[in-house]
Amino acid sequence: MAKDTEAGELPGVSYVMPVLNEVDHIDAAIDSLLAQDYEGEFDVTLALGDSDDGTAELLAERQARDPRIHVVRNETGSTPAGLNLAIRASGHPVIVRVDAHSVLPPDYTRIAVETMQRTGADNVGGVMDARGVTAFEQAVAAAYGSRVGLGGTRLHLGGQEGPAETVYLGVFNRARLETTGLFDEGIRRGQDWELNRRIRAAGGIVWFTPRLRVVYRPRPRLRDLARQFFSTGVWRGELARRFPSSNGLRYFAPPALVLVVTAGVVLGLIGVVQSLVGAAAWLLIGWAAPAIYALGVVGAAFVTTRRSAPAVTAWTLAVLPCVHFCWGFGFLLGIVSLARDLQNFTGR
Repeated sequence: MAKDTEAGELPGVSYVMPVLNEVDHIDAAIDSLLAQDYEGEFDVTLALGDSDDGTAELLAERQARDPRIHVVRNETGSTPAGLNLAIRASGHPVIVRVDAHSVLPPDYTRIAVETMQRTGADNVGGVMDARGVTAFEQAVAAAYGSRVGLGGTRLHLGGQEGPAETVYLGVFNRARLETTGLFDEGIRRGQDWELNRRIRAAGGIVWFTPRLRVVYRPRPRLRDLARQFFSTGVWRGELARRFPSSNGLRYFAPPALVLVVTAGVVLGLIGVVQSLVGAAAWLLIGWAAPAIYALGVVGAAFVTTRRSAPAVTAWTLAVLPCVHFCWGFGFLLGIVSLARDLQNFTGR
């Protein structure tokens, strides 16, 4: 990065964002970029997939009003392809990845660039601060911020600054990004983790700082959440199969839960049959697994939403199993090499 700018001069920044059917969120995401307090040059490049909800028209209007906003066509609609298109269409030495569901605080870019210059990091990121508006979205946000929900990583809860396995979104040194090979377009989900794995393998530094907090808007409906986490699980399973030595045990917790609870239900049903035919119904003990899980969900829901409205707690009782089972079942399918077969369902 230092080679691209004069001494004391702030490096230019390129914001890159893949967009597909985001008419409800894209305005807030773009506005947060234009409101940054960073004093260096910047531009915004949006990779637009084939949208049918008015997103294309909205972006055309914004592009016409502001010459710093550029739109490129993303024919495949996939996230990694869109990111690569936007990166190649931009030109500044710092690349800031943005999600259409995210809202950057005004000091985000300034802090990120300062951190890169101070630490020599090739990618800097922070906390995914999930916040909801409706009771359902607040329940999803609670699950994101709970150790029971997504495992309690620094990406969701914050923690000590320092080197990291991966970070949310990311502010990249373009030179390192280009020599590493950009995003793998064959990976629909988890491409951030895979790219960060390559950066670290090449001797680069991925750096986490809790000073960077990005507001994230959760999916608004249970079916959308289920699809999101099933897709994430499928591709995490694929990544675990490809890079077995690079995956921590926490990734295997949801699929293990799915197997244990499912096995318990099956054994419990066999026990019911045993009871009906007059045999020793010892397999009824299988019901202990789903019962313990259900009690755990109830306890976690009340603990994580104890200061929220009753509707949020009620939704959390549905959100937690949705996250666990969709992610876990998807992981099991992904790890047996079905990620590409399920590509149309798992989306971008």
